[in-house]
Amino acid sequence: MTSPPIRQPGVGDFDFLVGSWEVTNRRLVRPLTGSTEWDEFPATAVCHAPLFGGAANLDEITFHTKGFTGLTLRLFDPELREWSLNWVNSRTGRLTPPVVGRFDADGAGEFYGDDTHEGIPIRCRFTWSGITRTSAHWEQAFSTDGGHSWETNWTMALTRTGEAGVAA
Repeated sequence: MTSPPIRQPGVGDFDFLVGSWEVTNRRLVRPLTGSTEWDEFPATAVCHAPLFGGAANLDEITFHTKGFTGLTLRLFDPELREWSLNWVNSRTGRLTPPVVGRFDADGAGEFYGDDTHEGIPIRCRFTWSGITRTSAHWEQAFSTDGGHSWETNWTMALTRTGEAGVAA
């Protein structure tokens, strides 16, 4: 009889996300311009059962009023003990550069990567926090000064719509 694999630190960190969610989005209309105008819009998300024994997962989010969907593939690197979060949307069909990081002992996760926004080089940060069985919070922020200052430009409040661990 074979024993189950020993769970590594970090593996399963995103298992909380498995299932179906209602998502309230708030997105800054014109990031990096000094604008304070926010657009709020709904979405639904479905995260499928963990892959690779909890070292990967995949979710799809539908922005109903915006006319597009997005897909996130999360992969855990056991050697570095880091997650890479890889995003693509249906408008472009191109993966953006990943953000990479981990969760801390308190259950909050920070993930960083380099990208561009409208031709401007940026440092990007994703933060996961407030994680419970029925809710979670995600936000994205950009920095144009190498991470010395940040502008939060997108937040998502997730509320579970079905049983935890079950994707509808």
